[in-house]
Amino acid sequence: MFDDLHLDHILLTPGPTPIHPRAQQAMMRGMLGHMDPEVFALNREIQDDLRVMYGTEPEAFTAVLAGTGSLGMEAGFANLVEQGDEVLVCANGSFGRRMAEMAARYGARVRLVTAHLGEAIRPEDVAAHLDGVQMVAIVHGETSTGVLNPVPEIAELVKGSGALLTVDAVTTAGMEPFCMDAWSVDYAYTGAQKCLSAPPGLAPVAISERAFARYSARRTPTPLWYCDFEGLRDYWVEHTYHHTVPVNLHYAFHAALRAALEEGMPARQQRVQEVGTAILAALTPLGFSHYVKRPEDRLPTVLALRLPDGLDDVAVRKALRQREISVTGGLGPTAGVIWRLGLMGEAARPAPYQALMRALEDILGETGLVRRFDESLEAVVA
Repeated sequence: MFDDLHLDHILLTPGPTPIHPRAQQAMMRGMLGHMDPEVFALNREIQDDLRVMYGTEPEAFTAVLAGTGSLGMEAGFANLVEQGDEVLVCANGSFGRRMAEMAARYGARVRLVTAHLGEAIRPEDVAAHLDGVQMVAIVHGETSTGVLNPVPEIAELVKGSGALLTVDAVTTAGMEPFCMDAWSVDYAYTGAQKCLSAPPGLAPVAISERAFARYSARRTPTPLWYCDFEGLRDYWVEHTYHHTVPVNLHYAFHAALRAALEEGMPARQQRVQEVGTAILAALTPLGFSHYVKRPEDRLPTVLALRLPDGLDDVAVRKALRQREISVTGGLGPTAGVIWRLGLMGEAARPAPYQALMRALEDILGETGLVRRFDESLEAVVA
């Protein structure tokens, strides 16, 4: 069944993203033990690089968990929430709702601040529900709808409340500005396969000293042994055994993260903007439009486009897949309503989207998509 592996498949999804060539090469390194001095040295470099990516305070603890971004989400609630804690969750999409479900499973009394699909959480709604809250949790970039929530403004409100601030940075960290220290974020996480274009299976996290103080004051042990903060610190700082980490994924992640930092966040932001603008220039004449109405609420790394009337979502995406191009539709209420085009990591390049435009010209019987895309890119770069 694996005779026809497609090495040139084009991933335009909101995750995973195409693996960075340096990460792919790093995966080929020979195996070392997870307690090997070389692995500990590589892990220290990962920790230092994560501090740069997240914009942390110097004392912040960073690590990668052996699981995807959802494990990063769960580890925060498992370690920082106890039975009866008041947790305010901002939910305006699938991943905000997932936060609420996880917090409740760990015993939290969840308060919800919501917004309509395609709209950002309003800071004033958060301010109205902060009294007595131990934690505020918010998704920075809501992958399911392409919304960018105003985390800096909300963080400023949370500062004076005494609550911890947990931020899902899955579609922002590594591609968009993330300032953990300046925003006073206490716990942040992402997924290796998103903005950094590493293989899935690792969740990079950053934990503030304030969060560790809250953890140390727990009345009960952390119910999730696998990602207990103390056990993580024992391995990542004290170099004592806790569990076997996926060493080859560490190799690949180290290479991808280093490549991102060498490129620089401003350059990465710029190519997201350029490619996103070109996509809109090409597709708008066909009737595609922004799903998120307010420009300031749009998540640059996940371009959510409302489909033209009459376009058969399933049939067109199936035809694209037959041409080795993967495009993702909506989730739940937005299924058949939107496409979600990933502009993270190695997907935020002109070539994959030029291929999409060529394929759509053929499938839809349209002309001019590639030309409009290329002309937009030339105008932006000029």
